[in-house]
Amino acid sequence: MSDAPLVEMKGITKEFPGIRALSNVDFRLERGEVHVLFGENGAGKSTLISILSGVYPPTSGTIEIEGKAAEFRSVQEARNAGIGTVFQEFSLVPTLKVFENVHLGKEPMRGPFVDRRAMERSTRALFKDLGFDIDVRAHVARLSRAQQQMVEIAKALHARARLLILDEPTASLTEKETQKLFSFIRRARESGVGIIYISHRIQEFAAIADRITVLRDGRKIGTVGAKDVSEGTLVELMTGRAIDKVYPHIRRSPQPQTLLSMRGIRANGVNGVDIDVRAGEVLGVAGLVGSGKSRVWRSMLGLQPLKAGTVTLQGKDVTGLATRRLLKSGIFYLPPDRKNEGLLLAASARDNIRLGLLDRRDLAGPLGTHSPARSRAEADAIGRRVELSPQALPKAVATLSGGNQQKVLFGKGFGEERLIYILDEPTVGVDMGTRSQLYLLIRDLAEAGKAVVVISSDLPEVMHLSHRLLVFSGGRISAELEGESISEERVLRHFFSETRMSA
Repeated sequence: MSDAPLVEMKGITKEFPGIRALSNVDFRLERGEVHVLFGENGAGKSTLISILSGVYPPTSGTIEIEGKAAEFRSVQEARNAGIGTVFQEFSLVPTLKVFENVHLGKEPMRGPFVDRRAMERSTRALFKDLGFDIDVRAHVARLSRAQQQMVEIAKALHARARLLILDEPTASLTEKETQKLFSFIRRARESGVGIIYISHRIQEFAAIADRITVLRDGRKIGTVGAKDVSEGTLVELMTGRAIDKVYPHIRRSPQPQTLLSMRGIRANGVNGVDIDVRAGEVLGVAGLVGSGKSRVWRSMLGLQPLKAGTVTLQGKDVTGLATRRLLKSGIFYLPPDRKNEGLLLAASARDNIRLGLLDRRDLAGPLGTHSPARSRAEADAIGRRVELSPQALPKAVATLSGGNQQKVLFGKGFGEERLIYILDEPTVGVDMGTRSQLYLLIRDLAEAGKAVVVISSDLPEVMHLSHRLLVFSGGRISAELEGESISEERVLRHFFSETRMSA
């Protein structure tokens, strides 16, 4: 076996018309190594792995696989060289079954016929080895996004990849599924597979990573050992700013008034919850996947059935009101899945923001219909408020980065005056630089006297932003923490407790 690294990329530069996406980047991956690529959206991570995956060639630079020069003119050539890539946008055929997708293009034959039984048998064995519980005969279109993610990973492994590239692999996985994935990654590493892992979730790195390479603005900032670097140092390398500059100080109203009260809320996964939401305050909501932290708000808003309990808004009973009526009463809800629940992907960023202006009478023209010029001007002003570039406004949302899509989603909430902003996973899949911009918007809302609810699986985020923090466990609030009592140790302890505590 050669002593050469599994992958060595030297002086990689990639230019597109009018933009240099990568500038003289070096990257090295050893056998049996998990190497994290870390950086903001637009830093060049996707471009680098796309070059390695054969999506497009570098403008200049060289690639070596185990010491031999490699030049991939297609994704298939890269796959034939043992490079398996699981992109954020899946490459599955939704009308085919799971086992058909896994074997697509490499079907086993039995004489002149495809051996479907062998395909099904080997796929079932593969998922058993991974620890993923999926019906291999199910059509991919009927699977959840998390299950589709598992199928993509299994497909890459079935191709006997010696190099596996995982792009935001846990974005759609539950905590339990994530741990299964990590267990698999460790086994793959032990067998000599090299893994390039892309994620914004810093807290994952300590569990699986060996080294971390940081990119910024298309350039390599440095490579560090995962065990030797702090979260603060990583953030500073990525953004050029210290971590205390990422999370803003948010002034709390000295006499916060209760705007929304929930009492005895029961729904699927919610077992009797009392919550007060106050003006001029950020209420954080934390908990593991399945804890009920999101379901209580969705049931209150009528997005899932409310079985029992009462909801009052400014002293008025609004229990069971239709979602639209609740939203028109002054509540804005930012959903966790922007692509399926929050945005019209085929419409422009400007037109998505305009959806939040439909009830604005001041934008109407002489005939009572919206004035195109006025609504356009207002949408553009909101775009500037959320720091969306003028070039992004006319583009289809589907073509924008995750960070810009999230800015558009925030922008929809600024079309009308609202009392309460319920933000469910407000920075999911968003880099730290964009996060800091969104955090400033949250600060501005709270300091303007709005009530802000931040529901987040990102523990540092919810801890740094909250004045008051509710911890959910088993469908109940297991702790209510405030001020200096909000600590990582306390929050984690109450993730697994079902007895409510206050501090």
